Amino acid sequence: MKKLLVLALVVMLALGALAACAPTATQAPEATEAAEEASEAGAVEETAEVAEPAKDIVIAGIYKSGDQQWFIGEGDAAAAKCKEMGASDFMYIDVKLDPDLYLQAIDNAITQGVAGILTCPPDQKLSSVVVQKCKDAGIPIVACDDALMDEKGEYIAPYVGIDALAIGKACGEWAANYAKENNMTGEDTGVLLLAADTVSSCVPRTDGARDVWMESFPDWPEDRMWRVDYTGPQDEAFDQAAATFTAHPEIKHWVIMAINDEGAAGATRALEQAGLDKDAVVVGIGGYLAKLEFKKEDYSAFKATAFINYVDVGQLSAENLMTSILKGSEIPMDSRTAAVIITEENYKDVMKDQAE
Repeated sequence: MKKLLVLALVVMLALGALAACAPTATQAPEATEAAEEASEAGAVEETAEVAEPAKDIVIAGIYKSGDQQWFIGEGDAAAAKCKEMGASDFMYIDVKLDPDLYLQAIDNAITQGVAGILTCPPDQKLSSVVVQKCKDAGIPIVACDDALMDEKGEYIAPYVGIDALAIGKACGEWAANYAKENNMTGEDTGVLLLAADTVSSCVPRTDGARDVWMESFPDWPEDRMWRVDYTGPQDEAFDQAAATFTAHPEIKHWVIMAINDEGAAGATRALEQAGLDKDAVVVGIGGYLAKLEFKKEDYSAFKATAFINYVDVGQLSAENLMTSILKGSEIPMDSRTAAVIITEENYKDVMKDQAE
C-alpha cells in the first residue's frame, strides 16, 4: 500500500513539474481528472495520460529587403510584439529582393513548423503560390506593406500597411505649396516622380502625388513631368535621377517626389552631384532617412517626408497574427496606419524617440 502511495505522489509531482516548465501549457481535463481520482484511490493506473506542454509559438518575419531601415525597424517592432504576446521566438529573414530566396524562405519556415508568417513579398506575382503553400500547411500568413493578391488585384491574405493614396496626396500638396512659395513654377521647372509601378502598394503613392500636383497646376505640361521606375534602393534612385537630370539640361529647378526615403535620399545625392540641389526640393515617404537630412548643418534639398511609423506597421501586423493564433479569431483582411508630413521644424515633436 505504501508503494502505491509513493507512486501516486511521484506521478503528481511529475505533472506539476511539466506545467511549471511550460508557461503556456495547461493540463488536459482528462489528465487532471485521472490524477485526482488516482490520488483519492491511493493508486494510479499505468495507462493514465500525462498532459503535454503547449507547442512553442515561433513566428517568421520574411521581408523583401531586410537591409533597409524600414524593414529592420518593422521587424524589430513585430518581434517585440509577438514575444510580448507569448511567442517564444521570431525569425527575421531578409530575402534581398530575390524571388527564389523568398520561396526558399517560405518553404523553410513551413518545414520548421512556425506558428505563423509575417511577410513583405519581393514579387507580388508569387502571391497565389505562397498563400497556397501556407494554406496546405495550416499556417496563417499576414502580408505587410505589399499585399498578397490575385490577378484581379483582390487580397488573398490579410494585409497591414499604410493608406498609400492619402499619403501620396499629402506629399503632392506639400510639394505644390512649396513650389508656389518659392517661385518654382516656371518653364525651367520639372517634376520627377520616382515610382515603383510594379508594386501595388506603391502605385497609389505616386498617383496621389501626381493628382494633387495637377489639381494645383491644371495647366502643367506633361513634357515637364517624368515618372521613372525604380525598385526601392537608394543607389538605384540615384542612378535614375542622375540620368533624368543629364537628359534634360533645360530644367534648372527640380521638384522630386519619391515613394520612400531611400528614393528621396538617392535623388538628393544626385542633385548635389549635378550642382542642382540649391534650386530643388525633394519629398520622401518614411522618416527614417529624412531625419538624418534634417539634422545636417549643411544645406539639403530633402525638405519633407510623410512619416509612416514602421513601429505601427510591425506591431499591428504582429498583433493581428498573434491574436488569431492565441484565440482562433479571424484576421482582419485590411488594416491601415496613418502618416503625417514632417520637416526640419516639426520632426522631433512628431517622431519623438525615433527622431534620435
